[in-house]
Amino acid sequence: QVQVVESGGGLVLSGDSLKLSCAVSGLPSNNYVMAWFRQTPGKEREGVSCVTQSGKTSVTDSLKGRFTASRDNAKNTLYLEMNSLKPDDTAIYYCAARDNWVLDACLLEDPDFYNFWGQGTQVTVSS
Repeated sequence: QVQVVESGGGLVLSGDSLKLSCAVSGLPSNNYVMAWFRQTPGKEREGVSCVTQSGKTSVTDSLKGRFTASRDNAKNTLYLEMNSLKPDDTAIYYCAARDNWVLDACLLEDPDFYNFWGQGTQVTVSS
C-alpha cells in the first residue's frame, strides 16, 4: 500500500522560512517523480515544485527564488524549502508522486499526472 505523508506545516510570520517534508512508502518501483502542489479554498490546485529521480528540479515561475524542492532518495523523502513567506502563500500544501516514470522530467501544470497524493499540510502565513 502506497503512503504519502506530509509534515512540517504550521503558522508563521510574513518573511519567515519553513521546510515541509513528505515521506513516501510502498511505491512499486524506484522510478518516480515527486511534486508539491498547493490549494486555497475556491481555487484550483497549483503546482509549486517537482523533482525527478535524478534530482532535476522545476519550480513554478512565480515562486522561483523563494521556493525549491529537493529529495533524499535513500529516505524516500521530498522536501520543500520556503523562504520569505508571504500571506498569499497561505494554503494547504500537498505532496504527490508519479511512479513508473523513467524520463528525467516532471510536470507542474497537470495534477492528474500524479497518481499518489498525501492528505496535505496547512501552511498559514500571518502578516
